[in-house]
Amino acid sequence: MSKIFIGGKEYFPGIGKINYEGKESDNPLAFKFYDENKIVAGKSMKEHLRFAVAYWHTLTEDGSDPFGDATQDRPWNQAKDPLKEAEEKADAAFEFFTKLGAPYYCFHDVDAAPDADDVKEYEKNVETVTSMLLERQKATGMKLLWNTANMFSHPRYMNGAATNPDFRVLSRAAVQVKAMLDANVKLGGENYVFWGGREGYTQLFNTDMKREQEHLARFLSMARDYGRKIGFKGPFLIEPKPMEPSKHQYDSDAAAVIAFLKTYDLAGDFMINIEANHATLAGKAFPHDLAVAANAGLLGSIDANRGDPQNGWDTDQFPTDVYDATHAMLVVLQNGGLGSGGLNFDAKVRRNSTDLEDLFHAHIGGMDTFAIALEAADRIIARGLVKKFRDSRYESYNSGRGAEFEQGKLSFEDLRDYAAGIKDIPKISGKQEQIENAINQILFG
Repeated sequence: MSKIFIGGKEYFPGIGKINYEGKESDNPLAFKFYDENKIVAGKSMKEHLRFAVAYWHTLTEDGSDPFGDATQDRPWNQAKDPLKEAEEKADAAFEFFTKLGAPYYCFHDVDAAPDADDVKEYEKNVETVTSMLLERQKATGMKLLWNTANMFSHPRYMNGAATNPDFRVLSRAAVQVKAMLDANVKLGGENYVFWGGREGYTQLFNTDMKREQEHLARFLSMARDYGRKIGFKGPFLIEPKPMEPSKHQYDSDAAAVIAFLKTYDLAGDFMINIEANHATLAGKAFPHDLAVAANAGLLGSIDANRGDPQNGWDTDQFPTDVYDATHAMLVVLQNGGLGSGGLNFDAKVRRNSTDLEDLFHAHIGGMDTFAIALEAADRIIARGLVKKFRDSRYESYNSGRGAEFEQGKLSFEDLRDYAAGIKDIPKISGKQEQIENAINQILFG
């Protein structure tokens, strides 16, 4: 268990360690369902879920949106000196992490360290701030789930980073990735993420798509080689998203990423970090993209959030849909877990949630949601419910000609001859309503 960290000042006074009190508790600053030591399917909830807090939304978000200015005044973002502000932000971050009790955190480079156009100044800032983070990790037992480089916010990346038509920009992107890989090894990070927010295009007339994708593959290969050279042993993760900010992003969904990784022989080192809201923006369900990645053996980690079904953009809301989370955890358990990955809350409190304690309420709700989902998914598996329905639908492949087909023993002519001998093909119900009712009974019965 992480030791509570208090730096130069206490940023969340009056809030202590968030404890598990059970579903009968009326304490809003307590877990109702997430008991980190409870054993489910042979492991503790803490081991299964591996929760992480996103540095960017939690520490840097200010409530602003395209239509309005900031609404959230954070006391750790007030210092005039950038490095002093970074130190205060780190203090606030580790106080929050340890009071919440999440074992991991994640960050982009410029979330934690001041950005700079000058390469040497940027690298010095990263070195200084990651030393601050390392000190706080050692003092608390907190761990880094993953880090990444922000290669989408700065104006230089308006046409992409590794896919930019200007080689100078691609080279500058390498500066940040190199610095973040160095930081990852320094901080003991368990994964490294690439989110290609602007690795795509807005107008095909002026875009050489094939060349850009080849550049991206070469860039990722070089990053992998450097990471391995300096001792990074974990998986590199690609996080899919279909659009926003780019109109057409090359990493549009799990299937597109899998095809890219296999085309360029990267699948051995790279896996996929699925974000719920990104999947829904791609027109897919969150569990669908998880299953696509898992079926390919490439499910690495999860960004846990949700979108607003009435909004067509990335709202990054905290997950509260137990049904959706249960389906997700069913995929994860059937996958054998997340390995070195985890559940990172890439989510932000709402614009009108202006109290500091709202950050705790949001994370508590997300952690409780996935705790409920974990237990529900385990019950579904233990009762053999999903297996029963699935197995019955594919029964014709278990023996006879169906089994020979799966074993590769039939020719196309054999299929024709078999079909010619069939007098009637019955309609077989998928029993969708029955299984949905059974899932509800397990969830709420």
